[in-house]
Amino acid sequence: MNFDGVSSQVRQILEATLKGVEVSETQGEILLSADGKDLEAVMAVANELRLKVHGKRSSYVVTRNINFTNVCHMGCRFCGFGQHKDSQDAELLSMEELGRRVVEATERGATEVCIQGGLHPDLPGSYYRDIVKTVKQASPSIHLHAFSPFEIYYGARKSRMTYEDFLTDLKECGLGSIPGTAAEILDVEVRKILTKNKLSTESWVEIIKAAHRVGLPSTSTMMYGHVDGPSHWAAHLNLLRDIQKETGGFSEFVPLGFVHYESPLYLEDSRTRPGPTHREHIAIHAVARIMLHGYIDNIQASWVKLGPQLATQAQSFGVNDMGGTLMNESISRAAGALYGQEVTAPEMERMITSAGFEPWQRSTLYRPAEVSAPASVTTLKPRSQWQNEQIPVLEVV
Repeated sequence: MNFDGVSSQVRQILEATLKGVEVSETQGEILLSADGKDLEAVMAVANELRLKVHGKRSSYVVTRNINFTNVCHMGCRFCGFGQHKDSQDAELLSMEELGRRVVEATERGATEVCIQGGLHPDLPGSYYRDIVKTVKQASPSIHLHAFSPFEIYYGARKSRMTYEDFLTDLKECGLGSIPGTAAEILDVEVRKILTKNKLSTESWVEIIKAAHRVGLPSTSTMMYGHVDGPSHWAAHLNLLRDIQKETGGFSEFVPLGFVHYESPLYLEDSRTRPGPTHREHIAIHAVARIMLHGYIDNIQASWVKLGPQLATQAQSFGVNDMGGTLMNESISRAAGALYGQEVTAPEMERMITSAGFEPWQRSTLYRPAEVSAPASVTTLKPRSQWQNEQIPVLEVV
């Protein structure tokens, strides 16, 4: 590999990486701060590792996101989704409507439903159990990917159960895996600003490990671009890697750029940045591939957060998974996300092939999907508005 023009510090780290040496947290911070020729080298090494593990294949899953309630009394400052229970905009799906949406998703080719919601103060802990049973009754074969660690924390406390007992019960009812959301940044000081540390780093880790112990895999995530920086990102990635070494329960890593437009945190706190820069999006996806190599080998691009153009490009600097077709997605939309709620399976495959990669439809746990998704109407921002956008790879915006 050609490292001409690359700083000696970055070059040494990358050369060691290519020889199989694990990147430390300190080294990860250096790579996450890279720009110019250094960043180009980071991208190239991330791509080489991606090709080594996955070749030219890029995956996606046909899924439906169902946010069963937007009522939440936690008041996380970054979130524009939560509503007071007495708000005229408050929503709580009935079990009948939940089941109807699951059936509709199955009929449209979904192999997964992803269900999350706010922390509604009036719902009992057993409500999560009822959701699982409703979903599995509506579609016994569909994979249920549901409930963030914050919801597990909330449901277990309301049920007066340990995390392991609560999760074991949900698994026995049909829960297949959990989203590793609510991680935000796993740093105490940052979490105090984002959520007043209502779910601590220690609690998030404890719940994730409990899920893995009872046989429930999870994703892993990081929300970046607010009051954080490279040191926080490196520490977060290092912690996820340590958890994976212990449990092996993470299926993928999903970087989630902060959507600031309607976020109270941005509107009310002058310390908050207006989301990540273009350079930061690139660095985080590429360095995630490098730091997590051999441990969490599926790196996903969120087209809802990045936009389809950058998500497509990300396949050339570490990303091997394009995420889900979604069908509905309320949380990012409530924060002002710009890129719609759905991209169909044919559109997803065109995004992948347009970058020179080979698409394959996967299951939640990265096995070949048993159901092929039919074509349907897309609500994505029209292709004509983004396919010819010229986005300089190293431009900082």
